[in-house]
Amino acid sequence: MIHLTVFAAVPFSNGWSPAIAIVMIICNVIAIAIGKSTMPNPSVGQALPMPEMFGGMGWPALLATTSLGHIIGIATLVLLSSYGIV
Repeated sequence: MIHLTVFAAVPFSNGWSPAIAIVMIICNVIAIAIGKSTMPNPSVGQALPMPEMFGGMGWPALLATTSLGHIIGIATLVLLSSYGIV
């Protein structure tokens, strides 16, 4: 039996909206900037099709930074929806 009390702490959201997309894009851009400035070799690995768009980052660095961006974005959206902003 699954106990649903764990999910009671997460606020209900109405699904996708442009505001949610904007928050997620901003969080991913912030994570890419953090990763670009802190990674010692972000260009290691296979190059992206347009590397100048991401500052010369490779696929591994892009996947790592956007994964971090989604984690930050989810936390931000949960916080904003708990305050009723989103």
